[in-house]
Order: sequence, then structure tokens, then C-alpha cells
Amino acid sequence: MAVTIKDVARAAGVSASTVTRALTLPELVSEETRERVRRTAESLGYHPNRAARGLITGRTGNIGLVVPDLGNPFFPSVVKGVQARAHEADYAVFLADTDEDATAEAGLVRRLSKQVDGIVLCSPRMADGQLRALAAETPVVLINRRIARVPSVVPELGDAMRQAIGHLTALGHRRIGYVAGPRSSWADRERVRSLRLVVRDKAVELVEIGNVTPQFEGGVGAADQVLAAGVTAVIGYNDLVSLGLLNRFSARGVAVPGALSVLGFDDIAPAAMVTPALTSVALPKEHAGRAGVDLLLRLLAEPDRSSAIRRELPTQLMVRGSTGPAPV
Repeated sequence: MAVTIKDVARAAGVSASTVTRALTLPELVSEETRERVRRTAESLGYHPNRAARGLITGRTGNIGLVVPDLGNPFFPSVVKGVQARAHEADYAVFLADTDEDATAEAGLVRRLSKQVDGIVLCSPRMADGQLRALAAETPVVLINRRIARVPSVVPELGDAMRQAIGHLTALGHRRIGYVAGPRSSWADRERVRSLRLVVRDKAVELVEIGNVTPQFEGGVGAADQVLAAGVTAVIGYNDLVSLGLLNRFSARGVAVPGALSVLGFDDIAPAAMVTPALTSVALPKEHAGRAGVDLLLRLLAEPDRSSAIRRELPTQLMVRGSTGPAPV
């Protein structure tokens, strides 16, 4: 006869609900209880039955994950973190790609919500009001987006920009360009806001260019405007945009970093594979995915206490060959 959760609870001397929390939401129970339940379940050969658990709890055992563009190497890293943490909690992940279509995003999330217990939205393009409406209908956690009263995981963009500008000014750059991303991007708005605050204290002239699509082609298309702006360094909205800039600069015979320094955001794998290798601000992609699932599990366990939870994750500047001293 198969071992049940009640058998584990009886042998461990705890309630069945405590066994469930210990195995799926371990942060909600004490370490001693968690270990006792784990050891008991292991010794009895207990394996949770997803279907039975769903009948008892009313949960599907599924988590939804929605990203704007799986073609961008940033997002598969987030997916990896989400899947790893969900697997640890015995949840399956349903993945959807909106193809950067903000108009289709809300409908996709609503259809997905019928099949999952909650949804992690990574870099959603919807307006704040739409996100709040969705969060009122189904448990939602945001990654790389922040609005009031919705749990979120975001990078410390203020510190990221201080690192980027601090690096460039230490190299003598005083006229710096920024190629902006999509107008609907919260990350872009926050980066611009942070940039403006940082350069104000650094005696730096900021030249804003764009908005462009957050893809390689967006950088290629903006490169000539960057050259016309007369800047000595440029920051791309993300690494794909910055790689597009590098490509066009090379085609025009512009030496990087001799004539112009280029800095990106995200630190995707291709950033270190080009020549010159791209200096980039590394965002905690897998960590953000894991943290997003952690917040969603807390929200499912304690919906009244978790709605305002926010997590900010540290960033790190990765200095490579695409940045150098300002030309004299």
C-alpha cells in the first residue's frame, strides 16, 4: 500500500498540513520540523501525489511563467531559475512567450490563469492598471517590474547605474549617450530616471537616443545617431542593443574602445564572446527567477500578508574590452 501524507504526519508527530508546508514551503516551518518531516518521508518512501494533493488543496500544482521574448538570451536564464525553484517545491511550470506584444499579454495571462495556481510575469509590458486588475484575479508576482501592492523582484537599478557611470567617468568620459528601450518598458523608465540622477552628481552630459526595439537590430539602427551625437561613450538599453551598436560601429570603421566606448546591460552569454568583449552590468537572472517563485509560494500560502513584498537584487559591473579611456 502506498504511503500517504497522513502516514508521514503520524510518524513525524505533526499534522498533515505541516507535512505539506515542510515539503512545499519549507521557509514556513522551523528547521527542526522541516528536517524531521524530510527524514520521515524519505524513510517511509513517501512521494507526493500531485492529483491527490490538488483534490485536497484545490491547487493544480502548476505555476505560469510569462516572458516577452524567449529569443532574448536574458529570459532563458530567468526561466532556468524559475524551473529549478518550482521543481524543488514540486510544481510544474507552464511557459508562455508574448513576443513583445503588450496588447496580447493580458489575454494570454487570463487564459493561462485557469490552468495554474499563480503566475510569474517577467518584464511585462502591460500598463499598471492592467497588472493590478490581473493581480486581483489571480496570484501574480512580477520580475523586472514594480508597481504598488503587487509582489515584485527587481534589480538594484540605481546602484547599477552608479557602477556604470562611475566606470565611464573614471575613464574620462563626460559626454555619454544612452540608447533607450521600448516606451512600455518599466526597466527602461527606471534606468533613465536613475541615469539622470547619477549624472547630475558627476558633471556628465547625458544624451538620450531612441526609443528602440530591445533587440540586435535596434542597436544597429541607432548606431548612426550615436555617432552623430558626438558622445565618447554609450550605454545600450540591454546587451542585444549594445551588440547591435558594436556591429554597426565595426562596419563604419569606428574603433571600440579607442574612439568610442560601449557598455551594455544584462550580461548575457554572447557579451563575452564578441570582439571586443562587451562591458556589461550583470543582472541576477537565475536568482531573480528563483526569488520570483519564492514570493509566489509565499503569496499562495499567505495571500493577506504577501501582497506588498518586494525584493531588490544586487548587480555587478563586468568590465571587458569594449570600454576604455575617453579619446583626447
